[in-house]
Amino acid sequence: MTLLQVQGITKRFGGLQALSEVSFTLAEGEILGLIGPNGAGKTTLFNVLNGVFPPDKGRVIFRGEDITGLPPYEVARKGIARAYQVVRPLNDLTVRENVMVGGCFGRGCLSLGRAAQEAEGVLALVGLLDRADQLAGSLNVAQKKRLELARALGSHPYLLLLDEVLAGLNPSEITAMLDTIQQIRASGITILMIEHVMQAVMTVSDRVIVLDYGEVIAEGLPQEVVNNPQVIEAYLGDPKMAERLLQG
Repeated sequence: MTLLQVQGITKRFGGLQALSEVSFTLAEGEILGLIGPNGAGKTTLFNVLNGVFPPDKGRVIFRGEDITGLPPYEVARKGIARAYQVVRPLNDLTVRENVMVGGCFGRGCLSLGRAAQEAEGVLALVGLLDRADQLAGSLNVAQKKRLELARALGSHPYLLLLDEVLAGLNPSEITAMLDTIQQIRASGITILMIEHVMQAVMTVSDRVIVLDYGEVIAEGLPQEVVNNPQVIEAYLGDPKMAERLLQG
């Protein structure tokens, strides 16, 4: 079943064309990777999907409903959550309370008591249950990344938008985070992820979309995309990079 339809999304900022006729679909249970060079429009697309920016043209259809231009709090209540690249935990709240915020303002609009109960399972999933009563500001970078993920999951989304959740992590932390992402998908949540760690994209994505200058230049299986000459020229820069990625 199709969960998300992005239809001809165009977004301008003055004279800058950030997105141009971007269209794709996302099926329930899929992990879709979104890649491209810096400035390609990836984060702008996320901002359109979760209501930060209204598009100048095009529509966003989520679970059969047109949600184009809805404000972020309404989009969250429809079942779309987002984890940001630059983590901004509520430092003076505990780890558990951070996740409760997601529960109270997300799809379920949970009571404080119910949100606290639900937070336990979310923290267990992301590996932070033993730190539930710590202040969020005391966590290290990798733990804050997991808390950002947990707060989004606390809202009980159908669709999770991941904006470079691997940035700043070391190789072992990346491996652990990829395992968590697979577990999230196994729990029934669909994932759309922006990522520059190409090997990670190759590992977890069912399909990959490539943006360049605000346009979709390639879409398909990871193996197909990294072998696309246009993608190599615009993003990978070297045909040998594609070979290395395919070899794992």
